[in-house]
Amino acid sequence: MKEDFYEILGISKGASAAEIKKAYRKKAIEFHPDKNPGDAKAEEMFKKAAEAYEILSDPDKRAKYDQFGHAAFEGGNGFGGGGMNMDDIFSQFGDIFGSAFGGGGFSGFGGFGGGQRRVKGSNLRIRVKLTLEEVANGVEKKVKVRRKVQADGVTYKTCPTCNGSGQVTKIANTILGRMQTSATCSTCGGAGQTIDKRPSGADAQGLKVEEETVSIKIPPGVEEGMQLKVTGKGNGAPGDGIPGDLLVAIETIEHDSLKREGDNLHYDLYISFSEAVLGSSKEIDAVSGKVRIKLEPGIQSGKILRLRGKGISSINGYGSGDLLVHVNVWTPKELNREQKEFFERMQNDENFVPKPEKSDKSFFEKVKDMFS
Repeated sequence: MKEDFYEILGISKGASAAEIKKAYRKKAIEFHPDKNPGDAKAEEMFKKAAEAYEILSDPDKRAKYDQFGHAAFEGGNGFGGGGMNMDDIFSQFGDIFGSAFGGGGFSGFGGFGGGQRRVKGSNLRIRVKLTLEEVANGVEKKVKVRRKVQADGVTYKTCPTCNGSGQVTKIANTILGRMQTSATCSTCGGAGQTIDKRPSGADAQGLKVEEETVSIKIPPGVEEGMQLKVTGKGNGAPGDGIPGDLLVAIETIEHDSLKREGDNLHYDLYISFSEAVLGSSKEIDAVSGKVRIKLEPGIQSGKILRLRGKGISSINGYGSGDLLVHVNVWTPKELNREQKEFFERMQNDENFVPKPEKSDKSFFEKVKDMFS
């Protein structure tokens, strides 16, 4: 089981953005590869801290994590921040370290922060529609994605502007003296390489568009609007760059008879007056298939039957919700003479006079029970 992101950074769930950044910087400096050469455990802690910061520093991601936990980003096979590598970390968060390591540069992993960096390709976004049954049970979807990949036969050469460093240095005379500044090379975009040979059909970066079938494993319990990430299945990058990610937005298809509320499901069951009086057995819809329920004689309209565990699986892995069956007694609007005469005779019969018992809950009590 993955560690809690707040515990990794050593902060409380109510920590401010400044406290999160400060805690991450402290952990990153403590476990930085330059301070712990060859220490696999320190490197792992370094990655965990970066993953925690990636989620908690983003208000939207943090809100989803607080509500759904790790499952909001993982979903299996490459979802979430767990796929981060050193290139991702240094390219995204290198500015946080400041001058802790010799003026902000990093000696390891290709000299990130002060020299050539690996460019990351752009992300792709798709929408996937799911039925309620797929949401409840989880599903593997295969989708066709048109993404940019490096063309066969393309070759690269050292960028003539920055000589492969990925940055250009400028010196300017100011009233305070000579000031030296560094900026990302505009010719190669910081990659340190430019195209040498470009095959037919490739764009200016040496990339071409290809269609690929991507398998997406979607965990049970996802919700409308949730976004999952498939690492490395976005657009490619020139040279030895890192592919972007495929972001999958979840859409749900409305069910004919079941309504979702969190992990619970609601079903409106309509029965006749005679079924309410005599009792009955009914077959109703559930996400696992049809289920049969028994209605006791004298069941009242508004009665809620709870089928435990027949709802949606929790995305946090904490069991499943319930299926709540709302019983509605259907009153006929038209009667023939014989039926009308029967009910007229029964109007004053003591069996037809309402006699609610203390155990019969009010409408407000039923609503309270439903939400608890």
